[in-house]
Amino acid sequence: MARSKETFHKKEQVKKKLQKRKEKAERREARKSKAASSFEDMLAYTDENGNIVSAPPDPSKKQVIDEKDIVIGARNSGPGPEMNAVREGRVTFFNEKKGYGFIKDAETGESLFVHYNDLTEPVSENDKVTFEMARGPRGYNAVHVALSK
Repeated sequence: MARSKETFHKKEQVKKKLQKRKEKAERREARKSKAASSFEDMLAYTDENGNIVSAPPDPSKKQVIDEKDIVIGARNSGPGPEMNAVREGRVTFFNEKKGYGFIKDAETGESLFVHYNDLTEPVSENDKVTFEMARGPRGYNAVHVALSK
C-alpha cells in the first residue's frame, strides 16, 4: 500500500489557509453590514478645540469674531511709539559683512532691526546709539542711527 503524499506540514498549511479565508469573509460581511448604516453615523464634527467628535457642536458655545479684530501681517502692527522721537539704545549685534544688526531700545527693551543704509556713521556691538523708529515690512526698524555722545 502506498503512503499518502500529504505530509503533516502540508495539512497544517491548508488548514491555516482555510482559516484565513474564513476570517476574511467574516470581516467582509462585517464591513457590508456596517456600510448600510445611516448618513448621520458617517458624519464627523470638530469641537471648539479642533478635535474630531461624533456629536454636533453646541450652538451656545459658538463665538462671534469680528473680522476687523483679525490681524494679518507683522506682530508689531498695533499703535506704536512716536516715530519722530529720538531714542537711545545699545547695539546688541551687528554683522559688518552682511550689513545688518539689532539695537535694543533703552526705554522699552524692544529689539529693533537696523540696516547699514540707515547708519549715519559706522557702529559696532555694544555701542550706545541714538536713532529714530520707522515702520518696516516686518515691524519697526531703527533709522538715522548715530553714535551717542
